[in-house]
Amino acid sequence: MPVIDLAITPLRALNSALHSIQQGSNDLSFEVVNPRGSHSVAVGIDTPVTVDVKGSVGYYCAGMNDGGAVTVHGSAGPGVAENMMSGTVVIEGDASQYAGATGRGGLLVIKGNAASRCGISMKGIDIVVHGNIGHMSAFMGQSGHLVVLGDAGDALGDSLYEAKLFVRGSVKSLGADCIEKELRPEHLTKLAQLLEKAGVTGVRPEEFKRYGSARNLYNFNIDNADAY
Repeated sequence: MPVIDLAITPLRALNSALHSIQQGSNDLSFEVVNPRGSHSVAVGIDTPVTVDVKGSVGYYCAGMNDGGAVTVHGSAGPGVAENMMSGTVVIEGDASQYAGATGRGGLLVIKGNAASRCGISMKGIDIVVHGNIGHMSAFMGQSGHLVVLGDAGDALGDSLYEAKLFVRGSVKSLGADCIEKELRPEHLTKLAQLLEKAGVTGVRPEEFKRYGSARNLYNFNIDNADAY
């Protein structure tokens, strides 16, 4: 397993190595030590490579991930797993704002808390947060799932499209056009799958509430013409 020490190796060399892996290569597991809050660690991965980062990172870690398995043994700054396409990203600590923003696929697991705007404009990504999330999370969420074992801040799901939100704790307030919805058997099944994939034990899907779009913002309403 290649070990890359960011105290002596330029970050560009790490990302270049991850981008230049040839098909059939045996070097598909990397360990990154001394990240020291470096920004843009392990971005743009497009092969099924495993990256273990031994420490905390700065902004945009694992952005645009497409097939990789990235684990941060620490916390992450803003924009972790932004625009992820596939694969998995696991943050053992906390994540700063807009984690998983615009993600199109894959699974993001945050074992601590997530700050504001978690999952904004999500487009297919699945996000599981073991702790709490901040305000304006899932803003304009289009598709995918956001699962929160703790509490949610103000304006959850503001201007939501068809992303599905599941919160086990309390919700400080719902955003525009976001409402509580029935938790049907198919949702319980999906929740159980996501919790298992995220390594959550001792929690039942029935303990969550589901939130989604009221779909009142979908269509132009002539009575509100002056507001447009």
